[in-house]
Amino acid sequence: MTRDLSRLFRPKNIAVIGGGTWCRLVIEQCRKMGFEGTIWPVHPKSVEVAGLSAFTDVDSLPDAPDAAFIGVNRFVTIEVVRQLSARGAGGAVCFASGFLEAAAEDAEGADLQAQLLEAAGEMPFLGPNCYGFINYLDGALLWPDQHGGARAEKGVALVTQSSNIAINLTMQKRGLPVAYVVTAGNQAQSGIAAIGEALLADDRVTALGLHIEGFGDLRAFEALAARARELGKPIIALKVGKSAEAQAATVSHTASLAGGDAGAGALLSRFGIPRLDDLPSFLETLKLLHVTGRLPSNRIATISCSGGEASLAADTGHAHNVEFPPLNERQKSDLRDALGPMVALANPLDYHTYIWRDGEAMTKAFSAMMDPQLAMTMLIADFPRNDRCDASDWECAIQAAICSHQSTGANVGLVATLPELLPEDVAARLMAAGVVPFAGLSEAIAACEAASMPLPDAPAPLLLPTPIVEPDLVPEAEAKFQLSEYGLRVPRFKRAASATNARAVAVDVGFPVVLKGEGVAHKTEAGAVVLNLKSGQEVSDAAFNMPASRFLVEEMATGAVAELLIGVVKDPAHGFVMTLAAGGTLTELMEDSASFLLPASDAEVETALKSLRVAKLLDGYRGAPAADREAILRAIRAVEAYVIENAAGLEEIEINPLLCTPSDAVAADALMRRKY
Repeated sequence: MTRDLSRLFRPKNIAVIGGGTWCRLVIEQCRKMGFEGTIWPVHPKSVEVAGLSAFTDVDSLPDAPDAAFIGVNRFVTIEVVRQLSARGAGGAVCFASGFLEAAAEDAEGADLQAQLLEAAGEMPFLGPNCYGFINYLDGALLWPDQHGGARAEKGVALVTQSSNIAINLTMQKRGLPVAYVVTAGNQAQSGIAAIGEALLADDRVTALGLHIEGFGDLRAFEALAARARELGKPIIALKVGKSAEAQAATVSHTASLAGGDAGAGALLSRFGIPRLDDLPSFLETLKLLHVTGRLPSNRIATISCSGGEASLAADTGHAHNVEFPPLNERQKSDLRDALGPMVALANPLDYHTYIWRDGEAMTKAFSAMMDPQLAMTMLIADFPRNDRCDASDWECAIQAAICSHQSTGANVGLVATLPELLPEDVAARLMAAGVVPFAGLSEAIAACEAASMPLPDAPAPLLLPTPIVEPDLVPEAEAKFQLSEYGLRVPRFKRAASATNARAVAVDVGFPVVLKGEGVAHKTEAGAVVLNLKSGQEVSDAAFNMPASRFLVEEMATGAVAELLIGVVKDPAHGFVMTLAAGGTLTELMEDSASFLLPASDAEVETALKSLRVAKLLDGYRGAPAADREAILRAIRAVEAYVIENAAGLEEIEINPLLCTPSDAVAADALMRRKY
C-alpha cells in the first residue's frame, strides 16, 4: 500500500506526545526554526510542556494533527498510534526502540512491530527507532536533538536509516543547502524509497541523497527511480556493505565473485543512481547536482596557479572516470591572449601567479579556458585559515570565478584541495552565484564522475528473488540438457555408469574427448576432469584415477580465442545477479568480472562485456581472430531465458568456461543448483 506522506512532511500543525526531554527539544527546535504552524503538546498529567498548554490525550486535540512526534515507551506508542490513526492524523514519528530491530535480544520485538503496523492502519509513520525529520523549507521539525542546519528556499533532500549519520550531515559546513533530512529507522512501514519519492514531489527539492543499509522493497525502488526520471531530478546513494562476506554457499566461482555487494551495485546502476563511497564525496556530489543537475559528459578542466596543483588534479582524475580533453585552437588562442607567451598551455592549466590580484585578467583567463566541450571547469584555490592569516587577497579569485561563470554561462566550480580550506561563508557566496564550491579536490572529481554517469533507458521490471531453498547439485549432463533447450550450445556428450563403460562411450562420442567425474562441483581442483583423451585406454586409465563412480564423456571443443564465465546467483536482497567474467581456472585470480540484474537490456550486456580485460581477446588481440560476438550473446541470453522461466527453486547457474571461438561459443562446463 502506498501512503501519502505529504501531510506528515509539510505540516501546518504538530502534536508532540510525551513530556520528557526529547519532546521538549522537539518543541524548542520548532520555535528556533520559526515554524509558523501550531504546536500541541500532549501529556496526561502535565498542564504545560515547554511553556505551551498541554492536552491530556489525542482525542482532546482541537483537530487531527498533520504530524505527531511520539516520545513515549514502545507499549504506549502502539496505543497512541491507534488513537492518531482513528483521529485521521497525517502521520507520525515513532521515536521508541525495542521493536523488530531488537528481536534478537527481545522476543517481544517482532510481535510489538506487528501490533504497531496494525494500529497504524492507513496512517503513515516513520520508524520505529528513528529521530524523525527536519523540513528546513518550512521550519517544521519533528526532531528531538540538536542539528546544524538553517532555513532554505530550496535544496537537496537527505534520507538515511541512521539517525546519528543524519545528525552529522546537518553539521556540514560546505555550503550545501538542505531542504529535508529524514531518518527511516527500522522501516516498519515507510521505507527509504517511499520517503524519497514523497520528498522528490516537493518542487523545492533539487536532488535526493540516500544513505542505504538495505533496500527492502525492490518494487518501491523501481517506483522511486521512475518518478525521479519523470521529474528530471537526480538521485545518488551511499550504500554500505561492500565489506560484507561473500555468500556462504560458494560452490561456484560466481558466488564468490558476486558476493553480497554486486547485487547492490547492479541495482543502483540499473536505476542510473551513482554510488559514492564516502560521506564527503556524497555531499559534494549533491552540491554539484543542486547547482547544475546531471553533467552532460565527464570532460573537465582545472585551472590553478601552481604546477603542483595541476599535476595533482591530473593524477586524481586518473583514478576516476573523467577526462581532461586537450585544449582546442580557440582555447589556446584566447588563453595566449590572456596570459602571454610565458605560460605553457595545457589541461590541467597552471596559469602562474603574475595575474593574481588582477581581477579583470583572471576573469579573462578563466573565461578563455571555459568551452562547450567541457562539462565542468574548476578553479583551484585554497584559502588561508582565517584565525592566523589574512584572506583578503583571495577575493580576486572569488570574483573571477563568479564573473567568468556569468560571462560564459559555463558550469564553474571553485575547489579547495583541502576541504577545511574553503570557508563556509565563501561557499555560501559562490553557491548563491551559481558557482559550485567544492571542498576537496578528490571529492570534487568524484562528484564530476558521479554527476556525469549516463542515465540508462527505463529498465524492465526486476526478476524478484524467489524464496530461499536448500538446493541440490544438478548433474552436469542434466544441467546442460536443460540449458540447451533454451539455446545454449553444449558439446556432444554421453553419460557413463562406470570407468569401463566410459571407454565404450568415448568411442561413440568420437576422439578426442573430455572425461569428467559426475557429482563433483570443483572438478579441476578435485582432479575430476581430464582433457584431450585420444584413445580408449587413456579414457579408462583416467576414469580409474578419478574420485568418482559415474562419468560424463564429451567431445573436445577446440579453437577457443578466449574463455568466459557466465554465472547467475539468486541474491535474496536484490534479485538474480548475472556475472560475466574471464573464465577458466584463473577466474577468481584475475578478478575480471562485471555484474547486472535480470532481465538485462542489450546495453547492460554490452557494457559488461566491454568492461572486461579479456574483451581484448574477444575482439582479436595482436592479429588473432576475434570471437563470434553474436554466439556469445546467444549464450548469455540462453542462460537468462532459462532463469526467467525457471526461477522458482533456482539458486545458482555457472557456465565456466564458455569456449569462445571465431565461429561458436560452447559451454564446456555447466553447474546448476536448484530445488525441484
